[in-house]
Amino acid sequence: MKRRDFVRLGVGAGVAAGAAAGMAQVASAATSKNAAGSSILDAGVQEQQAQMAAGKLSSKSLVRQYLARIAAIDKAGPRINAVIELNPDAVAIAEERDRERKAGKLRGPLHGIPVLIKDNIATADKMSTTAGSLALAGVRAGKDAFVAQKLREAGVIILGKTNLSEWANMRSTHSVSGWSGRGGQTRNPYALDRNTSGSSAGSGAAAAASLATLTIGTETDGSIVSPSSTCGIVGIKPTLGLVSRSGIIPIAHSQDTAGPMTRSVADAALLLGAIAGVDADDAATRDAQGKATDYAAALRTDGLKGKRIGVARNFFGSSPAIDALIEKELAVLKAQGATLVDVEVPNVDKYGDSELEVLLAEFRPDLEAWLRDYAPHAPVKSMADIIAFNEKNAGRELQHFGQEHLVAAQKKPGLDDKTYREALANNHRYAREEGIDKVLKDEKLDALVAPTGGTAWLTDYINGDHYGGSFSSPAAVAGYPHITVPAGYVAGLPVGISFVGTAWTEASLIGMAYAYEQASRRRRAPGFPASVNVKA
Repeated sequence: MKRRDFVRLGVGAGVAAGAAAGMAQVASAATSKNAAGSSILDAGVQEQQAQMAAGKLSSKSLVRQYLARIAAIDKAGPRINAVIELNPDAVAIAEERDRERKAGKLRGPLHGIPVLIKDNIATADKMSTTAGSLALAGVRAGKDAFVAQKLREAGVIILGKTNLSEWANMRSTHSVSGWSGRGGQTRNPYALDRNTSGSSAGSGAAAAASLATLTIGTETDGSIVSPSSTCGIVGIKPTLGLVSRSGIIPIAHSQDTAGPMTRSVADAALLLGAIAGVDADDAATRDAQGKATDYAAALRTDGLKGKRIGVARNFFGSSPAIDALIEKELAVLKAQGATLVDVEVPNVDKYGDSELEVLLAEFRPDLEAWLRDYAPHAPVKSMADIIAFNEKNAGRELQHFGQEHLVAAQKKPGLDDKTYREALANNHRYAREEGIDKVLKDEKLDALVAPTGGTAWLTDYINGDHYGGSFSSPAAVAGYPHITVPAGYVAGLPVGISFVGTAWTEASLIGMAYAYEQASRRRRAPGFPASVNVKA
């Protein structure tokens, strides 16, 4: 199945001038500086917390600075268009977190830290939850998603929501990632005429452009790791069940999960620790009982020492430039004490069609259950209602591409259907015990590595997305963890390296990813160019 088939799942001559103007606005904005003189907005959790502990920074000031940066970079200047809605109560919440800090009542390591979350995660506040669809514009969820609840309990400030590929890219067979009817097109901070990939496009672009300390995306297949790779950030797709699915507008319960998207492995580990946990309303999280841990404890510079890692050679070959880059990064892994073994992940060609069958079969019942439980007051109650809304509002919703996946999902008979059950069993067999687990066991491996995917492609409303290779599907179909880390650049465009393991091995993968990140230090901030400067 082609990547565009589900989930990853007009920039003119004035862009360069606009980008320069936007950067000038940011430069003139009053922002705190760290010891090195760079903006505190580019810093991570540890440095921001240190400045707040020293009384040099407050949560309120941090929130206001991020809001100013969003105004300058996201809504003006280069117009990244990553943020679909801001939380009108963010400053007031920050003031409350500051009062708690002053009283010595810290909720945890993320107390007072701002986060942007994807607009398919329900929040029971003044913000809408729409999955980017105009059919849900203005619809406020009746209760928090479990992830949003966990963030609030951790003292995190939900700054706003990020744009996404509409319905998490489960709308059309020839979609343009990062576009939604409600939010428009998100642009890649490393080249404004290029795509962010999807569907967590806004979260990827926002993290890269330092519009918040942290961001959260969701993935069914590739929607965390692909935009993380193309936007030059860290992304963690957790084991299915480590993070609750409750309250997240779904595609398919057998693969959906939320996860961190941040500028560093350390911040991703802290954020994963905050959102992981057992939820009585999500049966899959029962398997996570006792599995979630202190992921910050896994941040060890010797995390690669003694590890035996399989280089998944059947996920190389889509780009000579990317292959050459990753080959150099493999040397970093070896220098940090890892033993590398060339392998092939088996049976990856045996679940392409069955994966799509499962996603389409689960989409309608899962989505209709979300509408019933979280937005019973919404004007649409069913998949059929959404299809009809799009047809009625075709000028706004169907201007660039259609809704073939919605129509196909509407026709599926349901979760008792034999074809669906056989497809799901096939997915698990070939992605798990005869896929990732088989190669790990046979070769006595701790993890697999490969290029995460291709570089960002030109946004193209005529032909749709132009994906390169992708390493997302094995872990996505299996429900296993996948971490991508910035590995360098091809023609100025980010490339990620992926670490994949069996179920519940997040801590081990975080240790490996952190050791690699600290040894390589490949990430650099985006410059918001209008286009990539490639010599003919």
